[in-house]
Amino acid sequence: MSRCARDLCRLVLLAAGALFGGPAVLAAPLTLGQLMAQLAQHPHGEALFTETQYLAILDQPIESSGELRFIPPSRLEKRTLKPRTETMVLDGDTLTLERGRRKQVLQLKDYPEVAGMIESIRATLAGDRQALERVYHLALDGGLENWTLELTPRDPRIGAVIARIRMSGTRSVVRSVEIVQADGDRSLMQIQKAAAP
Repeated sequence: MSRCARDLCRLVLLAAGALFGGPAVLAAPLTLGQLMAQLAQHPHGEALFTETQYLAILDQPIESSGELRFIPPSRLEKRTLKPRTETMVLDGDTLTLERGRRKQVLQLKDYPEVAGMIESIRATLAGDRQALERVYHLALDGGLENWTLELTPRDPRIGAVIARIRMSGTRSVVRSVEIVQADGDRSLMQIQKAAAP
């Protein structure tokens, strides 16, 4: 899979986690329906991330950190600050990548293997559990204070790219997103809310 497609997958999957959640008002035990509703009910927000990528072709993992910003319904920004500045913006069906003086604009229609996944992820933000379940098998484990949601692709085209996605959190706040690719490479992103200005 190309780096652009892999980056596109990661960026959109961040949106799926509704990374900028606030406190929930759910009573235990936590059900999948309650969790999905909570993850879908967030205004725009900002968060900080630290990501570690484990790639088979490298002896050491790659670490990066930066800022995330989500503006409903479909704009997600990922600004990597370390080890070098890089910006990825998904706005509607357009992905813009900026690295140094290079700028690249990609259209989702050019990545059919991830387009269905992206629409399903956006359905998560809208609280559309049915759309998400058309593409993924969902498994929720744990309670309100410590839950894990695992997504396993139903569609072989998505399964050719992503083996599974595991999101962990507390209440309606996602704390980590692990993406395991079909080729065995994986990334783990730790997330925390940005401090109020």
